[in-house]
Amino acid sequence: MATILITGGSGLIGSALSKVLLAKGHRVHHLGRTVRQVDGIHTYRWDLRSGFVDPACLESVSHIVHLAGAGIADRPWTDRRVDELIESRTGSAHLLLRTVQAKKHPITAFVSAAGINYYGAITTDHVFTETDAPGTDTIARISTAWETAVDEWIPLTRVVKLRTPIVLAQHGGAFPKLAMPVKFGLGAALGSGDQWMPWVHLDDLVRIYERVLFNSTMSGAYNVNTTDTVTNKVFLKTLAKAMGRPFFLPNVPGFLLRIALGEMAELLLRGSRASNARLLGAEFQFQYPELGPALENLMGT
Repeated sequence: MATILITGGSGLIGSALSKVLLAKGHRVHHLGRTVRQVDGIHTYRWDLRSGFVDPACLESVSHIVHLAGAGIADRPWTDRRVDELIESRTGSAHLLLRTVQAKKHPITAFVSAAGINYYGAITTDHVFTETDAPGTDTIARISTAWETAVDEWIPLTRVVKLRTPIVLAQHGGAFPKLAMPVKFGLGAALGSGDQWMPWVHLDDLVRIYERVLFNSTMSGAYNVNTTDTVTNKVFLKTLAKAMGRPFFLPNVPGFLLRIALGEMAELLLRGSRASNARLLGAEFQFQYPELGPALENLMGT
């Protein structure tokens, strides 16, 4: 059994992944702001601002999962906030790398979250693959800096980057926020409604992390969305059906979202498809490949 160190382990993905790894007999360490021991997981302290990380976090660790990063949609995208979003991802990867190098601690694999918006928040007929160039807008700039920092681990170990779309989970993440207006019968497409919405069920995403952690043949970037990419209008209409709610209101005008959210609104108003052929080529099979059954699972129907 392995010992896995997870940054951002208390978040949506980290919590679910930790539970699965523990159930299969692995040991799990977290890095956090305070030291604690909960449910068999020891959390070691680190502080990005001061550059401190407790080197004891690496005891017996063979694999690292890097999920730490400030919430993309938590606050408006001022220049300062964008810098914070980048630094929280790149700085944490750098700090951990320096710690591993200083201790000369061998690591079998470094697996990092990454964003499907690496290609930019745009709507196009093109289906992006992992070999496509990054976009040039703000979200692409954040994603590119994030992956560049992760790639600095390549001389040291096997590196995997999981380009992640919206994660469907019953509690936490973006899904409950999308579901709230639908719950009250106020569901409506955003902007044109024609923008693509790549997605993945949390259970499948955890299975992907588990697969890449222990499959030595997998490295580099992977798009981890399902094949069933739908438009924003179809996504919300399918969600309304799963919740037993009406879906008849006119689209929410894009300019209203831009007034309310600024540049961050582009994450809602634009979106493209991404090919998961590379992941499927590694013989991964989705438990929830289609949107309808995935939503029904979350609704308990």
